[in-house]
Amino acid sequence: MQAIRSRDTAPERVLRSLVHAAGLRYRVAAKPLPGMRRTADLLFRPTRVAVFIDGCFWHGCPEHFVAPRTNADYWNEKISRNVQRDRDTDARLVAEGWLVLRFWEHQSADTCAAVVVAAVQERRQEADRAGSTQSAPTDGGSRS
Repeated sequence: MQAIRSRDTAPERVLRSLVHAAGLRYRVAAKPLPGMRRTADLLFRPTRVAVFIDGCFWHGCPEHFVAPRTNADYWNEKISRNVQRDRDTDARLVAEGWLVLRFWEHQSADTCAAVVVAAVQERRQEADRAGSTQSAPTDGGSRS
């Protein structure tokens, strides 16, 4: 179990490289909320986008997960708890205004990177529009 990496996995490194090449900057293995013990693989704080790359075994991929034959009860419960924790994490982040993006490790890194870049850019544009709307005078432009 010591050899199992919780960060800097190959799929994470490839995705980070593609997102960085697109000009985006992010935090790695960062906690999105104060007091939250869970970490996002990539975190874009200003736009509140949290990215998770889930391993097919550890997170119970419906396409690729195969339960081990030995100690099956333990592993089925373990994976079930992981999936439930993922759902709880998503719900907590969404409740705080975050956009949660989850990808499986087997998904195309290019496709995942395109989704991340588009989501971050869209959230930036939304924030810019909201900021320009808030700073615009509401009385027709006259100031006293």
